[in-house]
Amino acid sequence: MAKTPAAVPHHIAIVMDGNGRWANRRLLPRVAGHRQGVDSLRRCIRACAQRGVRVLTVFAFSSENWNRPAEEVGALMELLATALAREVPELDRAGVRLHFVGDREGLKPKVREGLAAAEARTAANAQLVLNVCFNYGGRWDIAQAARRLAEAGTPITEQSLNGALALAHVPDPDLLIRTGGEQRISNFLIWKAAYSELFFSDRLWPDFDEAAVDE
Repeated sequence: MAKTPAAVPHHIAIVMDGNGRWANRRLLPRVAGHRQGVDSLRRCIRACAQRGVRVLTVFAFSSENWNRPAEEVGALMELLATALAREVPELDRAGVRLHFVGDREGLKPKVREGLAAAEARTAANAQLVLNVCFNYGGRWDIAQAARRLAEAGTPITEQSLNGALALAHVPDPDLLIRTGGEQRISNFLIWKAAYSELFFSDRLWPDFDEAAVDE
């Protein structure tokens, strides 16, 4: 059933879970699941833009993901570089504005440069804001916000802390989706999602398509 305009969330956040299991079930290397996950994200971005969603925030790489095997982490970094080169021009043409949210100090200089270049290229776009949380954790976000306020000598209140968060540039999510069947938010937007509706999908992220967006 088609959504009425009043039913369309302004801001959707997604924990994109299940890439590894998708690959394992097909006897493929885990990175194959992550590659398929990029395709799923492309479909999701298009579907959200077509349905009038104005902000999409996705959990691409948790600060805890560094604990994964080095080979998988390396493959994810290579996939990020490939995705930036391939996807950013198309996102720019589609009017998508990119923000990369997370601790960039832990990333290699070349990666940081790529993220900054993608943000600069799409800075004037207004069709959809895409926040990609990379090397991000909800606890890190609150801690860095409190540290910034303390260093500036600003009293720490609920309002000032909210304004110092990494996602202060967008409203709180109306809806937080997690794919893959798990029912937890895994340190994602733990401040911003305080009043978000939660939807847990049994679909693995590579299987999340336009029809799933309408669910």
